[in-house]
Amino acid sequence: MVFMTHTSDAWPALPVDSWIDTRDTVHLWTQIVGKTRMALGPTTNHWWGVTLYVDARGLTTSLMPAGTRGLEIRFDFLDHELIFLVTDGSTRRMKLQPRTVADFYSEYTRHLTELGFDIPIMGTPVELPDATPFAEDTAHSAYNAKAMSAFWQSLVSAYSVFSQFRADFRGKSSPVHFFWGALDLAVTRFSGRPAPQHPGGVPNCPDWVMHEAYSDEVSSAGYWPGGAEEGIFYAYAYPHPEGYDTHPGVEAPAFWDSTLGEYVLPYHLVRQAPDPEAMLMRFLEQTHRAAEESAGWK
Repeated sequence: MVFMTHTSDAWPALPVDSWIDTRDTVHLWTQIVGKTRMALGPTTNHWWGVTLYVDARGLTTSLMPAGTRGLEIRFDFLDHELIFLVTDGSTRRMKLQPRTVADFYSEYTRHLTELGFDIPIMGTPVELPDATPFAEDTAHSAYNAKAMSAFWQSLVSAYSVFSQFRADFRGKSSPVHFFWGALDLAVTRFSGRPAPQHPGGVPNCPDWVMHEAYSDEVSSAGYWPGGAEEGIFYAYAYPHPEGYDTHPGVEAPAFWDSTLGEYVLPYHLVRQAPDPEAMLMRFLEQTHRAAEESAGWK
């Protein structure tokens, strides 16, 4: 397998406390853009049709069908712009800078209207305890450009390892994609067996959403900029098989977090490792093997 050359820039330091206000503001911005993709794209199993993707400058919706035209929306975390690209050649740009969610939402919807798109967007956040409508949210307004560039670079590095991990599995697997509901990069493997109905209970998210997301038995892993000093890599199985959380094959420094219900590998340990990519790949492989063996996939 071939990974990028390790440099400090590839795995930047990301103390959550230093950019949490920016993280939470941009999280809401990604929900606004993600809901546009959800409105335009066809419904796909496990909600794969609503995600964003890591690209060469930030995050993208990829091309979305919009009548006789197509629309792509990109977060550029290098030039710090939100870019609207239409297949008829039309473009619009918004500055990513300190601004309220309400202000972002107002300009965003105005650009869509001026481009000729009438897209019904659900105007409230999901999977968050606070469901203040986007149009009314003046509490979230931070934007640290340097922190967002660093976070994007960490996504690029994680994407490289996740993509290789995905390629090593012959069964059904999700794309490596970015879920704006929880603000995490994830990849999921499937056993091919149905799962018991998920109990739901996610804040401001209908239970039927989780029913579809977890309709099948999975082993899933991801990267989330929370849960520890600099964020975490995580892994879990659904349904949770007996013995998974104590499987001897999952080695330290990874550990089972009973509060999250997941295996956790802190991001700062990965970035400080002599070979970050190898450490992360071991975590992905070991936690998946634990799921396979505990649940009897083979």
